[in-house]
Amino acid sequence: MDKLAQVSEGTITDEALAKWRERIGTKLRIGNIFNEWVTSDTLRHFADGIGDLNQLWRDNEYAAHSAWGGVIAPPSFFYSVFPTWVLQGLPGVHAFHSGNDWTFYKPARLGDKIIPECVFTGFEEKSSKFAGKLVMEYQQANFYNQRRELLAKTDLWIVRTERAAARSSGKYHSIQLPHPWKEEELAQVEEDVLSEQVRGDNTRYWEDVEVGEELQPVVKGPFGLTDMIAYCVGAAPVQILAHGLSLRLYRQHPAWGFRDPYTYAMEPVYSVHYNQAAANAAGLPYPYDVGAQRQCWLIHLLTNWMGDEGWLKKNYAEYRKFVYLSDVVWFKGKVTSKYLDEDGEYAVDIETHGINQRGEDTIPGRSTVVLPSRTAKTSPASSRLGNT
Repeated sequence: MDKLAQVSEGTITDEALAKWRERIGTKLRIGNIFNEWVTSDTLRHFADGIGDLNQLWRDNEYAAHSAWGGVIAPPSFFYSVFPTWVLQGLPGVHAFHSGNDWTFYKPARLGDKIIPECVFTGFEEKSSKFAGKLVMEYQQANFYNQRRELLAKTDLWIVRTERAAARSSGKYHSIQLPHPWKEEELAQVEEDVLSEQVRGDNTRYWEDVEVGEELQPVVKGPFGLTDMIAYCVGAAPVQILAHGLSLRLYRQHPAWGFRDPYTYAMEPVYSVHYNQAAANAAGLPYPYDVGAQRQCWLIHLLTNWMGDEGWLKKNYAEYRKFVYLSDVVWFKGKVTSKYLDEDGEYAVDIETHGINQRGEDTIPGRSTVVLPSRTAKTSPASSRLGNT
């Protein structure tokens, strides 16, 4: 660490937590809605930003022949409306988005206006080896369309830590970064990346799924700076502004920005995901991925496997490790059960993992996918389009 960004330094005090406690149940103001409208452009930019080539999100002519009758948004698109959480309270205390528990009800379709809402649902104090005192913050986000139909909801959790304490622990600084890849290893990684299989219009029926079946992996990496830029172009999780616009924002909210010690430009604290000095100031040895971005990658695995007629009903994931620039993650899944669920739908439960080159599971999780039934002649699309 040659130079350290002079980011805002806050502490977790009893007084601050007492004020926070009074706010539980409050609907939070969402100040930065990015992809408010579902259009061909917003869908394409988002899919490009997570590396998803599925034509159901991209090609109107192709999608017109699907059970949906047209292009729909991938389930993860809601992350691009806003990242599901609002930074609130505890100024100068770092926020690590650490997981989401999603339920998806209806697809977002071309022309829809997405209306998000977010509620502060609680917190609890904990301790950690990484940052000493920390707070687990809980929020819930709901996403509606212009007809006030609930499209999706998610419960989420955020780790709030004091930056100075995180730096002093040095917990992650023994990791060799960037990762020392060998050419033959990179060649194999690229083959793994290109082995991705999109099920598409080859319908996967519930009857054909077997418990213990493994999903074809989706591989992301080596994670690079352009991958991070592409995600920001498609999802812009925070206000990423240039020149006078950014300066005015940081004058209004000083804790949101810092002066880069190398370029002397004002940068957002969000740049921990692409700025070395900012990442070091937060206690991390290297820039790292966005939690929501990683869950988008995981959802990519599931939508590839289930095909056009499948529906991702539930998706739960925990962000356990950081994915640093130069890392590779192999997203994997295995069918653990299949059954007729409480809604009369033909469901499949899938255990999921995101394993990096160090053998660490960066995002353990579980999901429920609903599939069409050949014998019952049912389709998840029918029930979800019936009231729209």
